[in-house]
Amino acid sequence: MPGIDWRKHLSHDAHPVTQFIKYAVAGGVATASNIVIFFLIGWFLLPCLTPSDPLVKLFGLDAPSLDDVLRARRAIYANSIGFVISNFLAWLLNRWFVFRPGRHHVLVEVGLFYAVSGVSFVLGSTLMGVLIGRFGLSTSVAFGANIVVALLINYAMRKFVIFKG
Repeated sequence: MPGIDWRKHLSHDAHPVTQFIKYAVAGGVATASNIVIFFLIGWFLLPCLTPSDPLVKLFGLDAPSLDDVLRARRAIYANSIGFVISNFLAWLLNRWFVFRPGRHHVLVEVGLFYAVSGVSFVLGSTLMGVLIGRFGLSTSVAFGANIVVALLINYAMRKFVIFKG
């Protein structure tokens, strides 16, 4: 039985199923970095977590009582900072391991990457703000909805518009 050809799986010429798995792993790493950044900022710098937030309960953290409008604004700011950092990490991982670069000049490629991600960021952040500000949902649930919106938009645009597939 021959061994696994890791070079083939890690190359840009990997089978489409392998490519999607690599995209999911790269996206998972970038999303995890966004989550960590978001919650660290939302706990330390711009408090936006509530006492009933699942992560506050899980880790036994202290969370101030805030009105929903202020909490929504701070959550969007924390998400913005996390977006800039994690999106750069996502671009690097996608370029190195998932998609074939070269459809565009590297500056155009990164610009398109941020533009596409920016659209999903704005839509997801708007949804997050509405879920918190109007419906009073927990910050964690609203942030999760934001991530789902970004995932759905980003894969198709990255695969078919930004990179060479």
